[in-house]
Amino acid sequence: MAMMDLLKAEDIKKALDAFAVADSFDHRKFFELVGMRAMEADSVNKVFQALDVDASGFIEEEELKFVLKGFSEDGRDLTDAETKRFLDAADKDGDGKIGMDEFQALVHE
Repeated sequence: MAMMDLLKAEDIKKALDAFAVADSFDHRKFFELVGMRAMEADSVNKVFQALDVDASGFIEEEELKFVLKGFSEDGRDLTDAETKRFLDAADKDGDGKIGMDEFQALVHE
């Protein structure tokens, strides 16, 4: 499922534009700008599945680095520091990856 089926194109563009500069990414603000914080759990799960490129049931660090491109091919890669901060914020069980429950909690924190 494409992100455009789940989120408004103008919200995606606004969110990506807000974090176009390297080392500016803030997941809380991004989720708010893109409209995910107001989404029902089922819709957030669909976003998770779209970002879980290898369909492993987890968003691993390598997938996380490209998370903005998951919203639009115009998105930039996260820096290593941004990727680490994002992973640290979500990975509550310390396994080095983000599960659906962890992603759900991160979006609605």
